[in-house]
Amino acid sequence: MRLDIRLPLGLLFSIFGVLLIVFGMASNKALYERSLNVNINLWWGLVMLVFGLALFALGARSHRRLAKTAGSSDALSLGKSATENK
Repeated sequence: MRLDIRLPLGLLFSIFGVLLIVFGMASNKALYERSLNVNINLWWGLVMLVFGLALFALGARSHRRLAKTAGSSDALSLGKSATENK
């Protein structure tokens, strides 16, 4: 089994994104006066969450695709060995 780097990185970015979203929603509004009342933590948390979910989805899709091709090649090799033994 090969580990795709997109799976753990997607999980990491998703977790940090959720943490930033929670902090942005729970923090004091006076904290954002210097940034023209733009909740930077909330917006970057959303960006990180979307990026992390995209990475995780691409890694999972690749993992499923590799498992499917490995399964079909195993079935082909089993079929060949069964016919060769006859």
